[in-house]
Amino acid sequence: MPESFFKRRLKTIGLPPGSLIYTGEKQIERTEISLFHYDAGSCEELKLESIDACEPYLTKSGVCWVNIDGLSDTALMERVGTLFNIHPLLLEDVVSVDQRPKIEQHGDNLLIMLKMLTFDQSSESVLSEHVSILLGGRYVVTFQERPGDVFDSVRERIRKSMGRIRKMGNDFLAYALVDAIVDNYFVILEKIGDRITTIDEQVRERPTVETSHTIGMLKRELNMIRRFVWPVREILHMLSRGEYARIAKSTEIFIRDVYDHTIQIIDAVENLRDLVAGMFDSYLSSISFRMNKIMSVLTIIATIFIPLTFIAGVYGMNFRFMPELGWKYGYPAVLGAMAGIGATMLFIFKRKKWL
Repeated sequence: MPESFFKRRLKTIGLPPGSLIYTGEKQIERTEISLFHYDAGSCEELKLESIDACEPYLTKSGVCWVNIDGLSDTALMERVGTLFNIHPLLLEDVVSVDQRPKIEQHGDNLLIMLKMLTFDQSSESVLSEHVSILLGGRYVVTFQERPGDVFDSVRERIRKSMGRIRKMGNDFLAYALVDAIVDNYFVILEKIGDRITTIDEQVRERPTVETSHTIGMLKRELNMIRRFVWPVREILHMLSRGEYARIAKSTEIFIRDVYDHTIQIIDAVENLRDLVAGMFDSYLSSISFRMNKIMSVLTIIATIFIPLTFIAGVYGMNFRFMPELGWKYGYPAVLGAMAGIGATMLFIFKRKKWL
């Protein structure tokens, strides 16, 4: 596991259970709160200055969706826990961003924790964000680390009354949010697949040290996605079996559809992991082939110079009586012999296809 994981966990060591300590790395200056309240015939969308402003909507008929961007404000999170009757241990899990995706139930509240993935174009890397979905009486509360998410399609469906979302209960809204997160995994995998294709071409043409670094990063990202998706499959399996009273029978069939999507994603991740592993083997083979080719050329050059060095060494000895030293054509004759030996060896090497 990354070193940062242990550093973040050190923040909570020794504290009593239920302590609200945000373990994320990035904090936003001001928590943003938005609200949707809708039913089959109307829809209201608001930006709230405080969490208390949503209290009147919790008793109204219809569905109330409260979205909170920013988890570092401890006082605000304590007020959220009081307002929505969230158990302190559940609230602790909400602000502990290192939590494994899971589902927890306490009283009337059902808490689903997932990892939302986004693709950073500038660094060409996959970023993860801890997202919690609280399903209560007539409301759904979503907790995010920072602004920006994959829920725009859900918001648009609510605004324009597209599909059945405005006619269904809050459990269907929770399903729609989970579905948006899971469907975005396909988008992330597609981008990773494009990167794998590009890197594979580099491996075949001219691999570099940067190529190996990119392959290693792809491997880490796929392992991360695999680690996040496997628990989601378990969560959806439990939700689709009717184990939770908050999930209506009419919604279970839609959850089973998302469950099928997670199976497809897991298969895709495994295929991409195999491709990356094979690509790394190809990279090592390509580097080894290039190295062998270079060593072959250097060996041939060294082999050619061995007899030439021997001749130069013989005539470089300081003996007084060497017949060729006094010969008028001795110097050009030796050079000619050396050139002939080198040319003959090159001819033999090319004939044997060693060059």
